[in-house]
Amino acid sequence: MKWTDTLEIAIALCEKFPDMDPKNLRFTDLHAWVMGLEGFDDAAERSGEKILEAIQMAWIEEAE
Repeated sequence: MKWTDTLEIAIALCEKFPDMDPKNLRFTDLHAWVMGLEGFDDAAERSGEKILEAIQMAWIEEAE
């Protein structure tokens, strides 16, 4: 997975953190969790607020 795979990342986060409310998270935590996902292989500095927001929104949709 790369940072641009927002839906795939959101699905993986939803499965790994089923009790987490994605509406109430810090982007620093989200960044760390994505970096720790199995199968994630991208550079930490390639992410930004816009990408993290897209992942958060996809995660919110998956959780509903």
